[in-house]
Amino acid sequence: MPSQLVCRPERDLPVAVLTVSGTLDRITADALGAAVRRSLAVQPERLLLDVTRMRVADPGALAGLGAVATQAVEFPAVPIVVCGAGPETAAAFAATPQCRGLDAAGDCAAALAEAGTRPRPDLIRVRLRPVPEACRQVRHLVDQACARWQRSDVSATAALIATELVANVVRHAHTTMEFTLGRGDGRLLMAVRDGSRRMPRTLNPGLTDAGGRGLRLVGDLADAWGVLPVADGKVVWTRLLGARLSNL
Repeated sequence: MPSQLVCRPERDLPVAVLTVSGTLDRITADALGAAVRRSLAVQPERLLLDVTRMRVADPGALAGLGAVATQAVEFPAVPIVVCGAGPETAAAFAATPQCRGLDAAGDCAAALAEAGTRPRPDLIRVRLRPVPEACRQVRHLVDQACARWQRSDVSATAALIATELVANVVRHAHTTMEFTLGRGDGRLLMAVRDGSRRMPRTLNPGLTDAGGRGLRLVGDLADAWGVLPVADGKVVWTRLLGARLSNL
């Protein structure tokens, strides 16, 4: 009988909770990785992974989760907390080098309560339609946020990056999008999630469509950027570091 793994998102924001039950092996590992990426794509403050009812039949299958967690250090840079692991499951996590950066909690309820006591990050989210007007809207939003956060010195660069992210969706994805702007730890993070699984043409120097100079410009301006693919689309994200911000 084939193994089964059920990954059920209990909540998304501000703290995401993903309940995992069933058997984890090399067959079901991809399902776990996809579910974790989906939860991360919402950009929560942290992700609680409730594994109380998960059995690790093949410890090697945890390497896939570890790979996703490693990617999450870059984006969305939120902690992944493994909750409710029994002795055997905890030992399997501990024996997997890729998973050693994950936090652990005795149970999900306690971890959720503890997360509620933490300061809320500065974060702005807005849904936009795939129309040219969205570019003007996001520029205005970024200008206002940078002024409020006393980062007027970087507002022009941040607004240009945001415009290119949104314009890429308008030109190519043609879906409703969610734009997120946040700050913390000396970083300015911007991301756009759309409903297209088509990956951007990141290295095409001729990508100069009307309305923007493409993601090549984003790569030139940002300190880091990348793409997080999910089952229903993707998230293109960028990060500006404090040192870079002060020199722009």
